Amino acid sequence: MISIKNVTKKFPTVTALDNISLDIKEKEFFGLLGPNGAGKSTLMNLIIGYLDADEGELTVAGEKVTRNNLESRKKIGLVPQSIALYDDISAQENLEIFGSFFGIKKNLLRAVIAENLNRVELYDRRKDKVKGFSGGMKRRLNIAASLLHDPEILLCDEPTVGVDPQSRNAIFDYLEKLNEEGKTIIYTTHYMEEAERLCSRIAIIDHGKIIGAGSLDELLLLLPYEQTILISKNQLTEHKKDLFGKFGTILNDQEKYELKPFEKLKLSDFFKAMEENGIGYNFIDVNKPSLEALFLHLTGRRLRD
Repeated sequence: MISIKNVTKKFPTVTALDNISLDIKEKEFFGLLGPNGAGKSTLMNLIIGYLDADEGELTVAGEKVTRNNLESRKKIGLVPQSIALYDDISAQENLEIFGSFFGIKKNLLRAVIAENLNRVELYDRRKDKVKGFSGGMKRRLNIAASLLHDPEILLCDEPTVGVDPQSRNAIFDYLEKLNEEGKTIIYTTHYMEEAERLCSRIAIIDHGKIIGAGSLDELLLLLPYEQTILISKNQLTEHKKDLFGKFGTILNDQEKYELKPFEKLKLSDFFKAMEENGIGYNFIDVNKPSLEALFLHLTGRRLRD
């Protein structure tokens, strides 16, 4: 569906994208994960045709994307990172304006607007001015605006910034439904839990380079990892060090016992022994690899402004 081959984009003071290549399949929910300033938004602007690449080629459904090719834009809807709405008019009037940009006939546009407002649960507020909307309501209206022309591809550039948990969950549910209905979705974020929940494949981008791409399971293989078991220190466990030592090497016994299991240990055998000694599951934590651990491993822990 979308092919990105050896694409580079430079600005006067920075190389935003540095020879990146990606293939995004039809009907895929694809995540772009990266720190602030990594190049995510620049890539979205190239896909939509707002910018031209300095080098390389980008195609959508086999058609080359450029700023002058308006046909490729008709296939795409964009949910921008910054809310793009007119505050002093109603939700209905906003969508009428955006619908006119796509040349949708007025009688059809009314039905399309009503359908999209219903789907983002804003139909009852359609006559209210947008300036009175919460952040989550504005984000949902932004999504509705991007879908008026029924695009094949939806680009979501950090669409949950500044919204409450209920609105985030509503946005997730709606995007998942759109994907199930056949839309290809590209979703940029720096929130690990969003990428884990939504995306079938993820590319991690930093300093304009793709530093990892694949399914979550494939990406986690990039993480140097040794499983450990953490056991809380309390009256039940503080005299059981010898017991724990039967199942692995004790690396640390300060605030918690940290156990590196023997190579052939079956966790079921370990938990059975703990239960027989009155040590419940609530005192035990198996340290597993995570997307967050991989992200920090690949991009570093230094703060980004």
